[in-house]
Amino acid sequence: MIDIYKNRIEPERNPITYALFVTYFPLLVAGPIERATHLLPQIKVKRQFSYPLAVEGIQQIVWGLFKKVVVADNCAFFVDEIFKNSGSLSGGELLGGMFLFSFQIYGDFSGYSDIALGTSKLFGIQLLKNFNFPYFATDIADFWRKWHISLSSWFRDYVYIPLGGSQGTRMRQLRNVMVIFLLSGFWHGANWTFIVWGLLHALLFIPLLLLKRNRNSVHQTGYRWSDGFRMLTTFVLVSIAWVFFRADSLTDALHYLTRMTHLYPFDFDFFYKNAKYTLLTGITALALLYLLVQEGYWVFTKQSQPVFSPRWTLWVIVMLFAMGTYRNQMSFIYFQF
Repeated sequence: MIDIYKNRIEPERNPITYALFVTYFPLLVAGPIERATHLLPQIKVKRQFSYPLAVEGIQQIVWGLFKKVVVADNCAFFVDEIFKNSGSLSGGELLGGMFLFSFQIYGDFSGYSDIALGTSKLFGIQLLKNFNFPYFATDIADFWRKWHISLSSWFRDYVYIPLGGSQGTRMRQLRNVMVIFLLSGFWHGANWTFIVWGLLHALLFIPLLLLKRNRNSVHQTGYRWSDGFRMLTTFVLVSIAWVFFRADSLTDALHYLTRMTHLYPFDFDFFYKNAKYTLLTGITALALLYLLVQEGYWVFTKQSQPVFSPRWTLWVIVMLFAMGTYRNQMSFIYFQF
């Protein structure tokens, strides 16, 4: 309705086309949030089966399943147990749980998005990319340009810019940033943990805005190896904020972070006692490491990732074997939001 009011799109008068747009099943449960300006024109045109697009879609579906079933669900075993028993575990174990949740939520949600995008390609429909290597972000502003892109861009275009964006007085700019991040937190649930999670991201974003560095990465044409430190710092800060996202209450989150700073004894007994799952998670970590190195190569070289390569035959075999072996039966995290 806003796009119609702004003359960005004509009103859709065909009830069947409109109903399909509203109920299009790859988007219905957890996104990505697709706009009428992008999806409706694809629905209205006659489509023909495209073999290359279907192959790309199947690859993306399998890769999404791998991220979900192998990466996210195996991390989930440790994350659930560590957060549940944080009062009796060491700082090292809590630190490991924090980072594992970062990988879990990325594998879970980006895996779901890959499945949705891949399924749409089987129907000849291209959905918007929802993740763009977010853990390679060089600052928090860059992170939000790469994480859950459909949601962050929706808030930007329909809330942040109408409020004035980065224009106007300094106080108005700060107000707009606080509103957008607090709304993002509230969108995930009516719990103070989500509000604080959004507030932390706002506090990380505001210094970039004040120093006018919030758009530095937009015009960056390449990466230097020194940017690796900035990526690592951003990843650690994002992971700390994820503790509030995962915890049941503010008290639990603060208790978790406080216990995590206890450097003695800095052991990993919990992982040793669960050798079976540690081995599975270790295999998962190697697979994820390969994924990150591969994705990092495309990020650093600014090249387009090829749709198909001979390695996919081997990867499909490995993925299907892994998905048949590791069955933790975890639901998608974002189904609850």
